Amino acid sequence: MKIAVEGCAHGELDKIYETIELLEKKNNIKIDMLLICGDFQSVRNPADLECMAVPPKYRTMNSFYKYYSGEKVAPVLTIFIGGNHEASNYLSELPYGGWVCPNIFYMGYANVINVAGVRIAGLSGIYKARDYLRGHFESPPYNESSKKSIYHVRNLDVFRLKQLQNPVDICLSHDWPTGVYNYGNKEELLRWKPFFREEMKTNKLGSQPAEELLRKLKPSYWFSAHLHCKFSAIVPHDDQLRPETKFLALDKCLPRRSFLQVVDIESKSDTVQIEYDAEWLSILRSTDHLLSVSNKASYMPGQGSEERWDFRPTDEEIQYVRKLFNNDFTVPENFSVTAPTYIPEHQCSSDFVLKTYNNPQTEIFCKNLSITDPLSIVLNKSRDSFSISDFCATDTDMSYQSTNPEEISMDEEEEDDIPSEVSKADMDIEPSDDFIIDKVGSRPDSPNSDDFVIDKTRSQFEILETDDFFIDKVGSLNNDVSSDFIRNSTSSQNLCSTPISKTEYHSKPVEIIAFPEIREENICIDNNVGDEEPTPSLKKFKRRNYDLYKSEDNIM
Repeated sequence: MKIAVEGCAHGELDKIYETIELLEKKNNIKIDMLLICGDFQSVRNPADLECMAVPPKYRTMNSFYKYYSGEKVAPVLTIFIGGNHEASNYLSELPYGGWVCPNIFYMGYANVINVAGVRIAGLSGIYKARDYLRGHFESPPYNESSKKSIYHVRNLDVFRLKQLQNPVDICLSHDWPTGVYNYGNKEELLRWKPFFREEMKTNKLGSQPAEELLRKLKPSYWFSAHLHCKFSAIVPHDDQLRPETKFLALDKCLPRRSFLQVVDIESKSDTVQIEYDAEWLSILRSTDHLLSVSNKASYMPGQGSEERWDFRPTDEEIQYVRKLFNNDFTVPENFSVTAPTYIPEHQCSSDFVLKTYNNPQTEIFCKNLSITDPLSIVLNKSRDSFSISDFCATDTDMSYQSTNPEEISMDEEEEDDIPSEVSKADMDIEPSDDFIIDKVGSRPDSPNSDDFVIDKTRSQFEILETDDFFIDKVGSLNNDVSSDFIRNSTSSQNLCSTPISKTEYHSKPVEIIAFPEIREENICIDNNVGDEEPTPSLKKFKRRNYDLYKSEDNIM
């Protein structure tokens, strides 16, 4: 099956689908599925904008509301994870995943699903050390602190993904696994993004939990976004059955940027529909008691404890889930409108109030699986309303100076997520701008055009494929790369796209710096971030968790 992969969507659904349509026509192919690696921005109405962590001047409706209201229908099955610029109030209605509109599926905080036999795992959000051990405590109306903490990865969701035993074909994360740049064209990346160098030196560029999952799950493919550049790599594993992971990060949806690519992956079924994963459902059931909605630190169980710490599903647990679902794991198409829809010509922002909703999809899913909806606990079944005007007085310009011209400007609290500031050229999209789909590593300096362009010629690298738009099946290799590296790849598929550096590759791969397991005493808390929410208080480390969290000292 042919799968389109998008970096950061930033609400530009119309442009993304138009690009896919053009690719299909020009290359005589059919895209079966679209995967979006975060910053989806499922804004239903102006009230949702107040829950999105962007400065007021960047709050725009974009085009999702048309798909939510039914004015438009997504032309291809679309699956996405959350990033750090989302309508968090809407996504919090679907902690275990669900349809945000017809034919567009959100994966929740973490999830594993199957589409045509392709197994896809996803982890939403970005890593922030101070929130990693907390529970999912946030609920609308968010203050400026919780508006950010809500999209930070939590240890429970990572712990659950680590229980997986069956092979995973694709993993999605918004930020990159730490150290993955060691397996691609690192020098080219630094020429394009020189401000990454300092974080690379300390191995802080990316997400430590994502790296742990990469090493544990060893998926065939890993797709990411967040850093607003295209980068590919092949990460080797000491495993004969799962020898390598092909990593690909993509840019944001803007003109002359490498934001979309297509991979061709063997499917096991001709039916392209989403199915629940029995192993994942078993893990959700058995770990439901670990769910926390507290803003205090919460540890996962470890070896040496009298309680259960290994939640890899047993045969009995999986059989129990199969009986619950009558061996039919097809995800029902049960989307329902919760918040009011937006009609621009008939409404204005003041017509909407911020309300909290219990989504029927989540209620049905939790009831069937006998698990807990975290939002329901936080809200305590409350449905209080808040007017948008209640928030206007707190809107401030949160911009700050930084070295990265690529990211939406936030405040100093988010500086360690990604260096951030946006350039005018990136934000001003003119109707005449052409969206260039990078096939072979083109630079973002292609000339203007009156139409969308598939760039096959304006590249300093050799075109290694025919006109078929099959992208990054193996990773990416330059024509100057040593033959030794090519032979080390376990795949014989065609090679193309962003180049690996011209430096010599040796038989022994570069080692990623190893982090210890995350624990509270390893987390450096910045006390000057101006959070309104209190920092989780340090508590005595419990001996029963020692084996789980023990490790060597940090390598810096």
